[in-house]
Amino acid sequence: MLDLAVNKAHDESKQGEAYAPFDLDPNPYKKHFYIESYGCAMNFADSEVVASILNNEGFGATRNVEDADLIFLNTCSIREKAELTVRKRLTEFRKLKKARPGTLVGVLGCMAERLKSKFLEEEKLVDIVVGPDAYRTLPALVEEAETGQKAINVLLSREETYADISPVRLNSNGISAFVSIMRGCNNMCSFCVVPFTRGRERSRSAESIVNECKDLFDNGYKEVTLLGQNVDSYYFTTDDGSKEPITFAMLLESIAQISPLLRVRFSTSHPKDITDEVLHVMVKYDNICKYIHLPVQSGSTRILQMMNRTYTREWYMAKVDRIKQIMPECSISADIITGFCTEDEQDHQDTMSIMEYSQYDYAYMYFYSERPGTLAQRRYTDDIPEDVKKRRLAEVIETQNRLSLASNKRDIGKTFQILIESESKKSDKQWMGRSSQYKVFVFDKGNYDLAPGSYVNVRATDCTQGTMFGEIVE
Repeated sequence: MLDLAVNKAHDESKQGEAYAPFDLDPNPYKKHFYIESYGCAMNFADSEVVASILNNEGFGATRNVEDADLIFLNTCSIREKAELTVRKRLTEFRKLKKARPGTLVGVLGCMAERLKSKFLEEEKLVDIVVGPDAYRTLPALVEEAETGQKAINVLLSREETYADISPVRLNSNGISAFVSIMRGCNNMCSFCVVPFTRGRERSRSAESIVNECKDLFDNGYKEVTLLGQNVDSYYFTTDDGSKEPITFAMLLESIAQISPLLRVRFSTSHPKDITDEVLHVMVKYDNICKYIHLPVQSGSTRILQMMNRTYTREWYMAKVDRIKQIMPECSISADIITGFCTEDEQDHQDTMSIMEYSQYDYAYMYFYSERPGTLAQRRYTDDIPEDVKKRRLAEVIETQNRLSLASNKRDIGKTFQILIESESKKSDKQWMGRSSQYKVFVFDKGNYDLAPGSYVNVRATDCTQGTMFGEIVE
């Protein structure tokens, strides 16, 4: 299990761990559903696929859970905190069911397979359990549950990509959207449950991805984030081999060519798979954002081997060097785990020093405890005392906070192109937007005719650890 501590590098923005209710106008549907998503961006993107499937079956969304005929939680199995939150919410929904007989409650996503028996039989918290590859069967499962039967489908697929389903954008700001390009993961990192909950890697057709991005741009969106557990291993080829295989670099270039006004981001990159070809495509197109999330997990080669990360400390550092050599302006972030099995003080210091070497702009930081079913749970003893894990995590957070502030200070005086996302949370006289490097900027509106979705040049004048402040320049 990984307990979360997020470096506050984006205190004006939503984090991927945030709870997010479905928030669309319910009319004119007669039946309604409500959905909450937890965990990674892939879960949020999956909820948009579910919304499309339910819409086609005559269910409209409601923002009020009390009005819903169907209540779904799209779950995450990566961290215990999310599981505890989901269990608490399901208990609350059980009370709601008593007040509204006939309401159905379901669990979707990564947690579904692992906890299906507990949720359905032992605790009787839900009526429907659906895994991430089985969303197409939702209409039949709902129909089955309406008869009083417990409905379940958690089968994993080697083919399902939902490529033909047009997602319904949830809680959208109309500016940025997630686009899933692949599903599953072939990396068997020993601490991670994803290969067991989402199955093997399979890539969506490039044509369907490009068409979805074109449609988003035609409908006013200015930024897409390409999603996958490991986007750099994207590889699409036709069954008969009649067309040239499409790599991630080729896909990235095709999307960048849609329009120079469409920003392109991607997440997540595995250090072993990101290639020079990808880096050179990023340099070639200004609208491909100069930001790479490059999880390190640990700075110790010994721990990395136990994690089955397939690279050494030195190899990772060389990859950071290569990124900065090709793109000096590129921002890099990371995931970091403290207190993995057998980690000693030297391993911990190795992690701290690789942070200093990489000069991360921000990081997602956790302390470790095992997740059921993972390779680490089967192979190793979770032997680091919790107080030691937390102390090491606090030291990692302190280090990253210092690095984030130093990174922001280095940008003061520079001018950046900012994509405006919304008004600032603190003042309706200010805009909030992001740079290509994913840094959050807050600046006065002035007398300019601007709106969310506009690009504007902003000179950085001040900063905190998590936010850049600036002024519009001509």
